[in-house]
Amino acid sequence: MTPDAIARYDLRVPRYTSYPTAPHFTPEVNAGTYAGWLSALPETTTVSLYVHIPFCAELCLYCGCHTTVARTYNPIASYVEYLLQEIALIKKQLSKRLNISHIHWGGGTPTIVLSDDMARIMQALADTFNFKDEAEIAIEIDPRTVTRDQVEALAKAGFNRASLGVQDFNPQVQKTINRIQSFEETQQVVTWLREFNISGINLDLMYGLPHQTVEGVISSVRKALELEPDRLALFGYAHVPWMKKHQNLIPESSLPGATDRVSQMQAAEETITKGGYVTVGIDHYAKPTDPMAVQQKEGKLHRNFQGYTTDTATALIGFGTSAIGFLPQGYVQNASSTVVYRDAIKEGNLATARGIAISQDDIQRRSIIERLMCDFEIDIDAFTKANGLPANSYDDELERLHPLVTDGIVVMDGRYIQVTAGARPLVRLVCAVFDRYFQSKQGQYSKAL
Repeated sequence: MTPDAIARYDLRVPRYTSYPTAPHFTPEVNAGTYAGWLSALPETTTVSLYVHIPFCAELCLYCGCHTTVARTYNPIASYVEYLLQEIALIKKQLSKRLNISHIHWGGGTPTIVLSDDMARIMQALADTFNFKDEAEIAIEIDPRTVTRDQVEALAKAGFNRASLGVQDFNPQVQKTINRIQSFEETQQVVTWLREFNISGINLDLMYGLPHQTVEGVISSVRKALELEPDRLALFGYAHVPWMKKHQNLIPESSLPGATDRVSQMQAAEETITKGGYVTVGIDHYAKPTDPMAVQQKEGKLHRNFQGYTTDTATALIGFGTSAIGFLPQGYVQNASSTVVYRDAIKEGNLATARGIAISQDDIQRRSIIERLMCDFEIDIDAFTKANGLPANSYDDELERLHPLVTDGIVVMDGRYIQVTAGARPLVRLVCAVFDRYFQSKQGQYSKAL
């Protein structure tokens, strides 16, 4: 990409981990709505679960998650009880015992929960759902705080995949973002995970952080590759201090510009792929034999709130503050405030604060966007025929793609669309053309690059 193209296309667009995206959720979808949707789930539905732990030992300044610093275990212990109550409330709404294909614990720092409490939550989930033998049970880990005993407990609780936050190994970058984490302590946790047969290991890296340089990013990537993870994720730092006030503590003068960000991203990707990994989507990398790489090659990759995924479940149930779920009828999100979440659960109510019911048009556009995000191409003629749509469906959207064709972002052959290899980081701009909600909320999204 040329500097001119970068300047023109470094726009704010959704990450498209859902469609419609979360800024369009409204309070019109509430706890009563969610209860009805849950009770209507067919017995054959395969479900994924998400558990959100909104606590950390300290706050990383780059963070965009719903989390708070817990100085003692008391608020965490109380939160565990509310999670158990929420699981019981969900169980009452389900008329069947549904099968589970994936569980993901996120945060915050999920491993801030004591092992005994984590085991209680996992048992409550096991008492409510059927875990498939091949279910992936994943957790996000802060390598600075986890112990060998905790890793052993994770294995006993059934976890088989772990995502370790790395971000960057450069001391100056780490100091600025308030996340001091050595390579050695990260390596130690990886060793423990493999010792206890938690064999699926992901590492999360970032570019666009304060004081990052191309050379520094390459150095961090090379160190990460020494750990031989199955997958790596490379995310661009989203500087949104108007939404996350703590980001105001990061000097804007220390942040790389759009051209530097792109250079960092490209250098990181080149280093990763030379290391034997294949590119999956716009920000994931995997060993060629990893299921994620295989699914992308077969055109079967999916995308949800955790990003790219091999999960094929048709419903997601979220637990905890801010947790998002989706069901055939639409999306739901719990209250983002732990206090509001707590009060709802204490009163015996689901904590649903907002959501959106989806139409058939939403479902079809979601499919188009997901294929673009995963495959970087779609045949609109084949899609409309397969869905019984009029032949002229999406003519307006195809017309709006012409400037992207002129600029070499997209090539079109009739109604077949393909994002060019060098412009794949801009695929979200192509998706936005098919997003009928996009224009009204542009200021709430992160930059495309």
